[in-house]
This record gives sequence, structure tokens and C-alpha cells, in this order.
Amino acid sequence: MTATAVAAPKRHREYETIYVLRPDVTRESQERIAGRVGEAVTRESGKLTTLENWGRRQLAYTVKKFRRGVYVYVRYVGGGPLVSEIERNLRMLDDVLKYQTVQVATDIDMETVEVKPENVAFEAVEPATEAELEEPIERLLGLEQPVERERPQRSDSEDGEEDFEAEGAVPDLNGGELS
Repeated sequence: MTATAVAAPKRHREYETIYVLRPDVTRESQERIAGRVGEAVTRESGKLTTLENWGRRQLAYTVKKFRRGVYVYVRYVGGGPLVSEIERNLRMLDDVLKYQTVQVATDIDMETVEVKPENVAFEAVEPATEAELEEPIERLLGLEQPVERERPQRSDSEDGEEDFEAEGAVPDLNGGELS
């Protein structure tokens, strides 16, 4: 190989990260965290292509005693150290419950990646109200009383057999009724 060989353009990978914030996180904190992720991308010579706030949603299971969380989706192009830096930043923040990064594509030319400003504009959600944060423990444990419904009225017929006025009611052998 000659000394005048032209180096091939450096190829990068495309990643997406979803992180979940506490449901009671403030707007300022959401914007600060999104800004910190954006700064990490630019500091590691990457490009942020998409930043979406998916809002407050139900978690699949309880995480740090929370049943709901604010989901944020981030898509970017860069190298492996970029992913490590973003996850390091997310790990240090108390408002972040969980995060996960997935490699979407390999061999991306950074020069061909276009970034639309409207795709990276972050919109924070309003903080959760007390009613949204507090779910009755009875409902969580499945101990809520079922809704009371009317019982069928019993009446004795002339031949000594019991008749049930409500449709669908079945007499019990012990003198009660099943419905």
C-alpha cells in the first residue's frame, strides 16, 4: 500500500435509547435530562436524529415503587463510546428509573445523516397529579369489593316449590340461590 492512499470515510452505527423517568418528574428536570443526553451526543462527535417524549405510561412491573413512568425515546448516530457516555449520564440521574439502548443499523456514513430541527425539539409533559400518583392499595392487591348487584326475590308457589322472579337464578340445594 502506498503512503498516499486515501483513508476510507469513518463509518458509524445508529442507536436508539429509551429511558423511563419517575412519574412525578418536573418539566425542568425532563428538559435538563434531555439536554444532558444531547450534550453527550455532541461531545462524543455523534448526531442526535430524533428525540421524542412518549408521555406518562403504565410500566410492565413496579420499578423503585413506581407503577407509571415518563417514557423518552432518543435516536442517534455515533460510535461505541457514545453509548457508554449516554448510559453513564443516565445512570447518575435520580429521576431516571430505567434505560435501554439498542443498535439499529451499522455502517452509517455520518455525512449523509440529516437532522431536522423539529425531530430533536423536546417537549416535556406536565407533572403528574396526586390522583394519578396514588392508586388505592386495595386495587393493586386485587382486594376491592365487587360491585353490589340486586339479588333475585324469592317467592313460594302454591305447590310448595320455590319460584325465582329473576331470570337466570338457580336454586341452591341448601335453600339459598345461586346466580
